[in-house]
This record gives sequence, structure tokens and C-alpha cells, in this order.
Amino acid sequence: MKLRNFEIGNNKPLTLMGGMNVLESRDLAMQVAEDFKKVTDKLNINYIFKASFDKANRSSITSYRGPGLEEGLNILKEVSDEFDVPVITDIHEPDQAEPVSEICEVIQIPAFLARQTDLVNAAANTKSIIQFKKPQFLSAPEMKNVVEKCAAAGNSNILLCERGNSYGYNNLVVDTLNFQILKKLMTPVIFDVTHSLQLPGGLGGSTDGRREYVLSLAKAGISQSIAGLFLEAHPNPDEAKCDGPCALPLSMLEEFLTQIKELDDFIKQQENLDIS
Repeated sequence: MKLRNFEIGNNKPLTLMGGMNVLESRDLAMQVAEDFKKVTDKLNINYIFKASFDKANRSSITSYRGPGLEEGLNILKEVSDEFDVPVITDIHEPDQAEPVSEICEVIQIPAFLARQTDLVNAAANTKSIIQFKKPQFLSAPEMKNVVEKCAAAGNSNILLCERGNSYGYNNLVVDTLNFQILKKLMTPVIFDVTHSLQLPGGLGGSTDGRREYVLSLAKAGISQSIAGLFLEAHPNPDEAKCDGPCALPLSMLEEFLTQIKELDDFIKQQENLDIS
């Protein structure tokens, strides 16, 4: 799958979807994008900037949602133009698909909404690349239905994103077998390590997280020879307006990605064995 000047694929060099969870301000978005761009250029990592203009699925009515569609797309366009990078953001309503596609080369369907037919059809009709987060309540084989639904609407430019499964209350667990199952659906697979660290509702009015495990969990996903990683970072995660407990401190980005890139290169140099 081609995107600007690079290809996304399970046997291709690492693609990183990285940025911030929700757009808190224009200046913070530019700072985060600049840091990601510098590090990914240095390490020769294919880069897509990620941020949300609206978090419509927050735990509490008092939680910060974002700047909204119009202001959010203006910020995303400025990031894309300033740093010459593609951008990805999520949509929650069918009528958001078209305006988002004019700015973002990748449209993301949130995990809770991956089965919403009208939303899938609207996104597919833009002919953009569509990334589907695997819902926490679905098994990996069930994502075949999501892929077929999008393809039936005329769009097979599909990425699948693993982000863990619900395991009891307030917990997510990543089954590494899911990566291989998703790859059999003939789509590039991305690992959302940030949201896989969530403890949903763990703080009562918001989500808790386990960012101390972000490197080890990211390595587990990258070891499966997948297309790329989805990562959120923040200059001060404890002050982030959404999912701070899962975010990587921005100051650690280069050290983190250096190890991830080295592992990705090593894994993809290995010969696959057919043990079926």
C-alpha cells in the first residue's frame, strides 16, 4: 500500500503513526510533530502524524474532547504542510468522512465504531486509506467481516490495528496470535501499543494506564513482523488531557524508537518458516 513516498506493508520497513491523543492546542501539536519528524528522519522511519480533533468516547461528560472538526482540521493541515507528512485522524459520524479526507490521507475508524455500517460506507466512499481499530470486544477472525464490509463499499485500501481485548473489568490484554490472524486477512497490520496499555475506566471518571510497559509491549508487537506501530507521546504525560497514563514521555522518543527500529529491521531480515 503506497502513501506519498513510502509503502506500508507487513514485510516493508517500519511505519510509525505517532503524535498526540487529542489536539490540546496548535502550539503543542506543532511541538509534538516537530519532535516526531526529527527523530523519524534521523532513524529513517516512515512517519504519519496522528491526533484527534474530537474524542467522542470519553468516560465522563466532564472530560476534554478536543477543538472540534473545523479547528482540528486546520491544525492537522498546518502540521501536514509544515512538516511534509501525511496525517491520520479518527471520525465518529458519517458526515465527517468527506471533509476529513480532504486533509488526512488516512481515516481511522475507532474501535467502538468498527461495525457501524453507515460510518464504514462513508469512509470507504472517500477512497482514502481506512484504518480500523480492532474492537476490544471482537476476536481477530471477526475482523474479516469489517474488511469485507469496507471492500463491498468499493474500498480495499485497508489497515487493521490491534489494540488489545477486554479481559474482565478495567483491563486489556494483547494476544500476540492476533497479529498473525489479522495478517491472513491480507492487510497491513499496525499495533496501537498506547491504547493497549489502557485500564479502561480505571480512574473512575477516566482511563488509567501502564506506560511503564510501553517499550516491552511494543517490542512484543514488532516481533510479529507487522507493518508498523501506533504511538502517542506527550511532553508531560501527567498533564495530558486524555490518556496521559499511557503516553510515552516525548523526551524518550528517540531512545524508544531506536530500539524499535533495530528490532523491526532484525525481524524482517529473518526467513519465514511454513510450519502449517
